[in-house]
Amino acid sequence: MKIQTILFTLLFTISIYAQEHTHSSTKALSFPDVPGYKTLKTDFHQHTVFSDGSVWPNIRIMEALRDNLDAVSLTEHLEYQPHSKDIPHPDRNRAYEIAMNEAKNHDLLVIAGSEITRGAPVGHSNAIFITDANELLEDKAEDAFAAAKKQNAFVFWNHPAWHPQNPTGNPNLSNFQKSRIKNGELHGIEVINDGDYAEESLALALEQNLTIMGTSDIHGLIDWHFKEKGHSRPITLVFAKERTKESLKEALFAGRTVAVFDDLMVGRQENLSPLLNACIKVNEAKYIGKTSVLRVTLENVSSTDLLFENLMPYTFYSNPAVFTVPAKGTKTLQIKTLERLDKIELKLSAIRTYIAPKEHAVLSRKIAVVE
Repeated sequence: MKIQTILFTLLFTISIYAQEHTHSSTKALSFPDVPGYKTLKTDFHQHTVFSDGSVWPNIRIMEALRDNLDAVSLTEHLEYQPHSKDIPHPDRNRAYEIAMNEAKNHDLLVIAGSEITRGAPVGHSNAIFITDANELLEDKAEDAFAAAKKQNAFVFWNHPAWHPQNPTGNPNLSNFQKSRIKNGELHGIEVINDGDYAEESLALALEQNLTIMGTSDIHGLIDWHFKEKGHSRPITLVFAKERTKESLKEALFAGRTVAVFDDLMVGRQENLSPLLNACIKVNEAKYIGKTSVLRVTLENVSSTDLLFENLMPYTFYSNPAVFTVPAKGTKTLQIKTLERLDKIELKLSAIRTYIAPKEHAVLSRKIAVVE
């Protein structure tokens, strides 16, 4: 009886440990690699109780593991410290240290970062890949950005269209940002923040050659803020040569990114088109009996639904021109080619993707017909 009690206690302990440390989820984010690069899922704008968030830093790591992220950064406000009476911390690196300790037994890259917080026109910006957050605590915003540059940080402009600072809801590229870009102190811009996509921010990214970013800017719980409302967290897909901090940083400076929120994807054509092609596989291309109706089955290997519109000169049989290939699912099209062909060019507009304001990426692929 004593042995049975010991075994039961041991099994119970192992079960509890597994639940606390696997952080597994059935709704994990998944995107395929693209030719020449690994697709890394990242969220580089998050907060905890060490600035104006509501959770301890280890929770952010658990959430990231549940979502199958590859890299995160906890970007606490350097200057804005509303919990300082309850959690005084003269060392601005503390949240990062706690997060690193939680992540040490997991395959997750934790990037040191902080948020430089000022009123308009300076606004808010995240500096990631920093070496010491305390050195960014400067009275003048210009000095804070200079300190980030000295640490070889990657800096991006947060929610530039945020209406509390820009009442029109559009970003304002002030002389401050222009100077930071010219000095090599500002490298990216959020086009998706929380649930907001601003096409004016995308236009700025293309005009100023800034890296396109998407972030959750989470303060509460990911589950409560996004998932219980039917959403996934906004992320940045980064196309890196290797799954390392060094490769991740190189890819960000090179601008190899796509911002994603649910079924919305935003990025430069050279980055978004290869991703789109990798997401969709053709499993079948065969005529139905002796007809000239071609059955083509598309498989979506990503974790996000993809919405398409037919751009081919052929119409569909028993299917509208606009259709969805569901996440981790398939969609069979019946294409009326009018005559039997040995090959066909599949051409579809991905109408929830943007390579420029109001311009969608196009999935174009030549398909051999199987007899």
